Amino acid sequence: MSTGLSVYRGGDSFVHRLNPVTKLAFVAAVVIAAFGVDSLWWPALLFAALVLPGALWAGVGRRFVLLVFGLIAPFLVILFLLQGLTYPDPGTVLLELGPLAVKTEGLLFAGTTALRLLVMVGAFVLLLLTTDPGTLMSAMQQAGLPPKIAYVVAATMQIVPSFQARANAILQAQQARGMDTSAGGALARGRRLIPLMGPLLLGALTDVENRSIAMESRAFGAAVRPTALTVVPDSAAQRAARWAMILAAVAAVALNTLGVL
Repeated sequence: MSTGLSVYRGGDSFVHRLNPVTKLAFVAAVVIAAFGVDSLWWPALLFAALVLPGALWAGVGRRFVLLVFGLIAPFLVILFLLQGLTYPDPGTVLLELGPLAVKTEGLLFAGTTALRLLVMVGAFVLLLLTTDPGTLMSAMQQAGLPPKIAYVVAATMQIVPSFQARANAILQAQQARGMDTSAGGALARGRRLIPLMGPLLLGALTDVENRSIAMESRAFGAAVRPTALTVVPDSAAQRAARWAMILAAVAAVALNTLGVL
């Protein structure tokens, strides 16, 4: 189930039990491999063979698919419209629409970029769904990362759910005052979202100030290393797996550079 403002779904699967740093290394490895290899089929293979099975194995497949395609769909539409119709380099023209032309090379470029984004977003969503943010922060500190970097990563994971929860609260408050937010077309609905922006941004600034005060009161950033309240399990096998994943990603990029892959 979800906890607090995160999208984390608790569970007892193998993926849930992995050390969060191992999952973070997996994210880094698949993103490096997806963007480092110049091929259309390669990111599709990474998503189909590693990322999607990981979500199904963790038992969060339905939520994973909804989140990934909900986040990436608008970018895919814009990407195919821009690259499909305005690809600047010469190429094979499939369809002419006045001054615009749909080119094979533009569609291939858009497809490759879309699949790379799919791998990146999918890997991060898998991490978010199967990792408690507090546990991730503790695991990163225990792995030797500076507390400030651990906090930045954990805060980045929580920023979207936090904004979503705050926007829903403001929307419900406006509906309680009699504002109809469901009537009209897309343009009318978009216009009604404008009054949300002020309270949303002011609330975010207040939240930053409150977090700063709370962190100062807990001696965040002090020179003395704090004792961990929760020890996140780790093992030699997972530490070796982390290095293996990063080395495999670098090797894939090197083989692609040499023309082997």
